[in-house]
Amino acid sequence: MNEAIRPGSDNPLQALEGPELSVIVPTFNERDNVAVLYRRLEATLASVAWEVVFVDDNSPDGTWDVVRALAQQDSRVRCIRRIGRRGLSGACIEGILASSAPYVAVIDADLQHDETQLPKMLLLLASDEADLVVGSRYIEGYKTEGFNKQRAGASALATEFARKMLRVEIADPMSGFFMIRRDRFEQLAPKLSVHGFKILLDVVASAHGGLRAVEIPYTFGARQHGESKLDSMVALDFLGLVLAKLSNDIVSLRFILFAMVGGIGLVVHLTTLFIGLRLFKAPFPEAQAAGAIVAMTSNFILNNFLTYRDQRLKGFALLRGLIAFYIVCSVGLLANVGVAFSVYDQEPIWWLAGMAGALMGVVWNYAMSGLFVWRKK
Repeated sequence: MNEAIRPGSDNPLQALEGPELSVIVPTFNERDNVAVLYRRLEATLASVAWEVVFVDDNSPDGTWDVVRALAQQDSRVRCIRRIGRRGLSGACIEGILASSAPYVAVIDADLQHDETQLPKMLLLLASDEADLVVGSRYIEGYKTEGFNKQRAGASALATEFARKMLRVEIADPMSGFFMIRRDRFEQLAPKLSVHGFKILLDVVASAHGGLRAVEIPYTFGARQHGESKLDSMVALDFLGLVLAKLSNDIVSLRFILFAMVGGIGLVVHLTTLFIGLRLFKAPFPEAQAAGAIVAMTSNFILNNFLTYRDQRLKGFALLRGLIAFYIVCSVGLLANVGVAFSVYDQEPIWWLAGMAGALMGVVWNYAMSGLFVWRKK
């Protein structure tokens, strides 16, 4: 069947059957890896009708250009170039929904996942033994060639935390290597977050135990080119995703990150206020104003770097966004105070009034920031 979908096939009826497996590959600065991965897929899936969809976040190194060159040679290769959007989870969701096969696999472009396991994973799904097959790092038979001890320890700790908090049964919900029936994914897609890096955890948690999952071991290879996309901000993404799922998706991951940044801003505000009063002997109004400005500035920088990093502002847009953020937060402060006074007038409990005002302030700032500061293009 594989030969039927190669360019120049002699059997047009077979060519119209379409692929059985879609392989989704999110990429960012992987130009040296994509051709190697393509050749590996071609060799591994020789007896399968397949396609590969590379979803590239407008890589500065021109990864998308290399993929398009491959696509001109083989119609099974497709490229989605995303501009103004970033994030592994969103890339995976877009790629899966843009694919056409009844089974879809997600695999990294860094060549560390074992593509030779794909036929086995496909067989488990096609034989209706499972809805989801996961390449797992925590079952017997797993081997690693490229995972340092520090990263492995952090990953194991995060995995155990996620399993306990979200009551997830599979051993490795943090894996980035898995295959799923597309009809089951389509059912879950509206519940998934496009932000963050742990798409499988989101899928499993959103299914609430409704997926028949099988885990298989694989060999985790060493990265050959490029750099890891994981950084310290991924930890906050992960924590935000867990909290969002604990709220049954009532509160979004992005809002949780925005609120977490706001909590940091409160500490910055109080610290600046203390320094102004104690060290510089400034009058309270001036110290309070300085605290507010410093806190708003730090909140803007952190939100631009973390909460809205897929829409990160740069250059002149950064300055314009900062001014807009000052205005939004100033109005939010008035909303905060207004609600707090209203609640206190009804029920004179200071902490209740303060919490109500703070909640109103963060909701206002979040909503208005999305409209006027980090607007989608």
